[in-house]
Amino acid sequence: MKRLLLLSLGCVSLAVGVIGIFLPLVPTTGPLLLAAVCFDRSSPRFHAWLMNNRYLGGYIRNYREGRGLPMLQKVCTIGLLWTTIGLSIVYAVDAWWGQALLALIAIAVTVHIVTLPTYRAVKS
Repeated sequence: MKRLLLLSLGCVSLAVGVIGIFLPLVPTTGPLLLAAVCFDRSSPRFHAWLMNNRYLGGYIRNYREGRGLPMLQKVCTIGLLWTTIGLSIVYAVDAWWGQALLALIAIAVTVHIVTLPTYRAVKS
Protein backbone atom coordinates (compact mmCIF):
# COMPACT_ATOMS: atom_id res chain seq x y z
CA MET A 1 0.00 0.00 0.00
CA LYS A 2 2.83 2.41 0.93
CA ARG A 3 4.59 1.72 -2.37
CA LEU A 4 1.44 2.44 -4.37
CA LEU A 5 0.82 5.66 -2.43
CA LEU A 6 4.40 6.87 -3.00
CA LEU A 7 4.24 5.92 -6.67
CA SER A 8 0.96 7.83 -7.08
CA LEU A 9 2.32 10.88 -5.25
CA GLY A 10 5.44 10.73 -7.43
CA CYS A 11 3.37 10.70 -10.63
CA VAL A 12 1.20 13.62 -9.48
CA SER A 13 4.29 15.57 -8.40
CA LEU A 14 5.97 14.89 -11.72
CA ALA A 15 2.89 16.13 -13.59
CA VAL A 16 2.74 19.32 -11.49
CA GLY A 17 6.47 19.89 -12.02
CA VAL A 18 6.19 19.50 -15.79
CA ILE A 19 3.16 21.83 -15.88
CA GLY A 20 5.19 24.30 -13.81
CA ILE A 21 7.78 24.49 -16.57
CA PHE A 22 5.21 26.22 -18.76
CA LEU A 23 3.04 28.06 -16.20
CA PRO A 24 4.97 30.53 -14.05
CA LEU A 25 2.75 30.44 -10.95
CA VAL A 26 2.93 26.64 -10.72
CA PRO A 27 6.06 25.43 -8.92
CA THR A 28 8.57 23.28 -10.78
CA THR A 29 11.57 22.41 -8.63
CA GLY A 30 9.75 21.31 -5.46
CA PRO A 31 7.41 18.89 -7.18
CA LEU A 32 10.22 17.44 -9.32
CA LEU A 33 12.35 16.87 -6.22
CA LEU A 34 9.36 15.29 -4.44
CA ALA A 35 8.77 13.02 -7.44
CA ALA A 36 12.43 11.91 -7.33
CA VAL A 37 12.17 11.08 -3.61
CA CYS A 38 8.86 9.24 -4.04
CA PHE A 39 10.17 7.23 -6.98
CA ASP A 40 13.40 6.48 -5.10
CA ARG A 41 11.38 4.90 -2.30
CA SER A 42 8.77 3.16 -4.42
CA SER A 43 10.09 2.24 -7.86
CA PRO A 44 13.75 1.95 -8.86
CA ARG A 45 12.64 1.81 -12.50
CA PHE A 46 10.73 5.14 -12.37
CA HIS A 47 13.52 6.74 -10.34
CA ALA A 48 16.14 5.67 -12.88
CA TRP A 49 13.93 6.92 -15.73
CA LEU A 50 13.46 10.33 -14.07
CA MET A 51 17.11 10.78 -13.11
CA ASN A 52 18.28 9.75 -16.60
CA ASN A 53 15.65 11.78 -18.45
CA ARG A 54 17.48 14.10 -20.83
CA TYR A 55 15.31 17.11 -19.94
CA LEU A 56 14.64 16.68 -16.22
CA GLY A 57 17.42 14.43 -14.90
CA GLY A 58 20.27 16.95 -15.09
CA TYR A 59 18.07 19.70 -13.66
CA ILE A 60 17.17 17.57 -10.63
CA ARG A 61 20.74 16.30 -10.08
CA ASN A 62 22.28 19.78 -10.32
CA TYR A 63 19.74 21.27 -7.92
CA ARG A 64 20.05 18.41 -5.39
CA GLU A 65 23.83 18.62 -5.44
CA GLY A 66 23.81 22.41 -4.94
CA ARG A 67 25.29 23.24 -8.34
CA GLY A 68 22.37 25.48 -9.32
CA LEU A 69 21.06 26.35 -12.77
CA PRO A 70 22.86 27.12 -16.04
CA MET A 71 22.83 30.80 -17.04
CA LEU A 72 20.72 30.16 -20.15
CA GLN A 73 18.10 28.40 -18.05
CA LYS A 74 18.04 31.30 -15.59
CA VAL A 75 17.60 33.84 -18.38
CA CYS A 76 14.88 31.83 -20.15
CA THR A 77 13.02 31.17 -16.89
CA ILE A 78 13.05 34.82 -15.84
CA GLY A 79 12.09 35.96 -19.33
CA LEU A 80 9.15 33.55 -19.53
CA LEU A 81 8.11 34.44 -15.99
CA TRP A 82 7.96 38.18 -16.66
CA THR A 83 6.32 37.73 -20.07
CA THR A 84 3.47 35.60 -18.76
CA ILE A 85 2.97 37.57 -15.56
CA GLY A 86 3.14 40.83 -17.50
CA LEU A 87 0.48 39.61 -19.92
CA SER A 88 -1.65 38.46 -16.98
CA ILE A 89 -1.35 41.85 -15.30
CA VAL A 90 -2.29 43.72 -18.48
CA TYR A 91 -5.00 41.45 -19.92
CA ALA A 92 -6.34 39.09 -17.23
CA VAL A 93 -6.35 40.84 -13.87
CA ASP A 94 -8.34 44.02 -13.32
CA ALA A 95 -7.98 44.52 -9.57
CA TRP A 96 -4.97 46.64 -8.57
CA TRP A 97 -4.25 44.37 -5.60
CA GLY A 98 -4.20 41.31 -7.91
CA GLN A 99 -1.78 43.04 -10.24
CA ALA A 100 0.39 44.04 -7.27
CA LEU A 101 0.33 40.47 -5.93
CA LEU A 102 1.41 39.07 -9.30
CA ALA A 103 4.22 41.63 -9.51
CA LEU A 104 5.40 40.73 -5.98
CA ILE A 105 5.37 37.02 -6.84
CA ALA A 106 7.39 37.71 -9.99
CA ILE A 107 9.91 39.76 -8.01
CA ALA A 108 10.26 37.06 -5.34
CA VAL A 109 10.74 34.27 -7.90
CA THR A 110 13.25 36.40 -9.83
CA VAL A 111 15.26 37.05 -6.66
CA HIS A 112 15.23 33.33 -5.85
CA ILE A 113 16.44 32.34 -9.32
CA VAL A 114 19.13 35.03 -9.43
CA THR A 115 20.49 34.00 -6.02
CA LEU A 116 20.82 30.32 -7.00
CA PRO A 117 24.34 29.31 -7.96
CA THR A 118 25.08 29.43 -11.69
CA TYR A 119 26.07 26.02 -12.97
CA ARG A 120 28.90 25.95 -15.49
CA ALA A 121 29.51 22.62 -17.17
CA VAL A 122 33.11 21.48 -17.13
CA LYS A 123 34.22 20.69 -20.67
CA SER A 124 36.68 17.85 -21.06
